[in-house]
Amino acid sequence: MLSLGSAAYAADKTLLATFSANLETVPGLVADERTAHWWATQPEAWLACRHDPELPAQVMQRYVVWLKALPGRPVFVAYPAAFDFPFVQWYLERYADENPFGYAVIDIKTYAMAMLRRPYRASGKQSMPAAWFDPVPHTHVALDDALEQGALFCNMLAANLARP
Repeated sequence: MLSLGSAAYAADKTLLATFSANLETVPGLVADERTAHWWATQPEAWLACRHDPELPAQVMQRYVVWLKALPGRPVFVAYPAAFDFPFVQWYLERYADENPFGYAVIDIKTYAMAMLRRPYRASGKQSMPAAWFDPVPHTHVALDDALEQGALFCNMLAANLARP
């Protein structure tokens, strides 16, 4: 994991707080070749995630303090959660000795699948109503992605709760 960005939202889409940090690479681990190729196609995001990297232990310990200061118990929400959560969980357990999320994880695409009443593979962003999306940049910078995904989920939640 090179960068960590989180946006804490209340259910009504009030942005409560944000967290962002770039991480130094873990000694002994090597980059996945396909991921490194993808980063080569995102030069601005790559530069952003390599700016002022910190030791993973410092970042993750600070992240736990941030999470615990939020109201209520945190729920990890991501698109795709199956990709993002294992990284965050591993880093939390390895460097902070705890995971405040536990296994409270929501995958946005799975939530869309249920709302749209479509198969999973037919429930991607291209199938979602435009009203679910806020006009925010899609930069692949961790905090930007967290803000975008958090707003998307809050919009979906509001639409779901408004249904008869």
